[in-house]
Amino acid sequence: GAAVCPRASLLKSSPRLLCTATKQKNNGQNLEEDVGQKEQKTDLPSLKETMMRKLRSRTQALADTENLQQRSQKLVEEAKLYGIQGFCKGLLEVVDILEKATQCVPKEEIRDDNPHLKNLYEGLVMTEVQIQKVFRKHGLLQLNSAGAKFDPYEHEALFHTPVEGKEPGTVALVNKVGYKLHGRTLRPALVGAVKEA
Repeated sequence: GAAVCPRASLLKSSPRLLCTATKQKNNGQNLEEDVGQKEQKTDLPSLKETMMRKLRSRTQALADTENLQQRSQKLVEEAKLYGIQGFCKGLLEVVDILEKATQCVPKEEIRDDNPHLKNLYEGLVMTEVQIQKVFRKHGLLQLNSAGAKFDPYEHEALFHTPVEGKEPGTVALVNKVGYKLHGRTLRPALVGAVKEA
């Protein structure tokens, strides 16, 4: 026979109608649950795709942040290395003047019977030597250009001329010494370059 619903005896109505209504209500819930499960099953791949997109997005954001940190660190390091560039260029003009001053003194005049000129000359030479030591300490080095192969990154040619006994494409004469700061040309040497006759 028909199943007796426990609620039926409490309500004193037709037991068959109540049980049927309860079953229909329960069947309706089951239908909703089934539909919900089907929707979850169809949403599962899109949920997975969404999660993968978010993961890729976060991974990319982390990589971008790391790249930015590395670039920033490199800029800071370069600023430390090359921040003195303007100061060094200014000092190079002073060194040029010292060099010209020592070159202008006739060597035959540097004698013990001319103590003032001798002391002045020796003081200028000692100053030049000390400045070069300070330059080296801070990564500023003279370019050794005489006789070297002409390099447009290190040399600026004032003229090209054939020179007997010298190989074309080399530096014949250095008019003004060049300098590099930590391997980067700060001031190219002004030179005369050898060309073919």
